[in-house]
Amino acid sequence: MDSAPNSADPVSAAPLLVVMGVTGSGKSTVGAALALRLRVPFADADDFHGEANVAKMSAGIPLDDADRLPWLRSVGSWLAEQAATGGVMSCSALKRSYRDILRDPAPTAIFVHLDGDAEVIRRRVANRPGHFMPVSLVNSQLDTLEPLEPDERGVILDFGRPVDELVEAYLAAAPSLQAGSPRQPLSRTEPHPASPPGTPAQPAPSPGTPPRPAPSPGTPSHPAPPADPESGPESPANPGA
Repeated sequence: MDSAPNSADPVSAAPLLVVMGVTGSGKSTVGAALALRLRVPFADADDFHGEANVAKMSAGIPLDDADRLPWLRSVGSWLAEQAATGGVMSCSALKRSYRDILRDPAPTAIFVHLDGDAEVIRRRVANRPGHFMPVSLVNSQLDTLEPLEPDERGVILDFGRPVDELVEAYLAAAPSLQAGSPRQPLSRTEPHPASPPGTPAQPAPSPGTPPRPAPSPGTPSHPAPPADPESGPESPANPGA
């Protein structure tokens, strides 16, 4: 997995990623890790905000769409400049309309949505020194967030997972994403229930072994295991606007 990209490697096709999510979801940390792994430039959309936007957020005032428009266009321009060689941008991209603005100059962009527990987000932002985004704006971002829609190219990852696991999760999804497949389902850290410890594995049947006969009518069957409550949608660590 750590070998240098080559022409046979589907992930080497100039990946252009937007790591998205609310403040505190880990966009900057995961985005930088992805860029390092993919050997492409990284940029943080926080650095593209003008002074007026930073002052407004620092005062606990949510940005409106008019505030965000020039910022999103600047982020989109950076993505367009990296389209031929690849790049990773961390950007909240909370609404579908915002993502459309980013896709307009960079239609090959793939979105990696870091999603998870809102209480974890609040704790992270409260304990994050030196950032202009106060914890008072977390609810505003959560209210604004519009998850990826089925026709959007992207993957949703559980931000509670370690950064290296999130990188690997993206790499696993990358071939289908770069082939143009729509949004990938979320994945969770927890595995599906396994057999209890000490239960011997059932050997595979030898070639030529006839299949086991179906149970006779009236024979009770074993109940199916309960559905994994953690399976379903998925998304770590540092925040961003």
